[in-house]
Amino acid sequence: MKKTTAISLLISLLVLVGCAGNEPAPQAEYRKIDAVQAKEMMAAGEPYVLLDTRTDEEFSEMRIEGALLIPEYEIKERAEAELPDKQALILVYCRSGRRSAIAAYALVDMGYVNVYDFGGIIDWPYDTVSDS
Repeated sequence: MKKTTAISLLISLLVLVGCAGNEPAPQAEYRKIDAVQAKEMMAAGEPYVLLDTRTDEEFSEMRIEGALLIPEYEIKERAEAELPDKQALILVYCRSGRRSAIAAYALVDMGYVNVYDFGGIIDWPYDTVSDS
């Protein structure tokens, strides 16, 4: 009886261990949200990267505090070095939403799985900072 129970437990354990590694990998997909949703995600306490995809000049004039600047036209060259964690939550914005969408799609194409485009800073109703 003890041997049968031990074998049953061993088989159950092997089944559980074998199934644990079979979870599907997160799928990379483009996600569009608005400024309110982005602000809520930022306030939730989970780590995130706030990615500004505008130019150096625009970034200096006005940005959301804590943003990392990688202009949209440099995403493909710089993302892997500056955003090494492809599982990280990345919140992307630009001026009006066009460049953030291009950058977000590029990140998704590169395998980033947690990318959210919240459009333009012109629609950001919260505080911003500048270099001046």
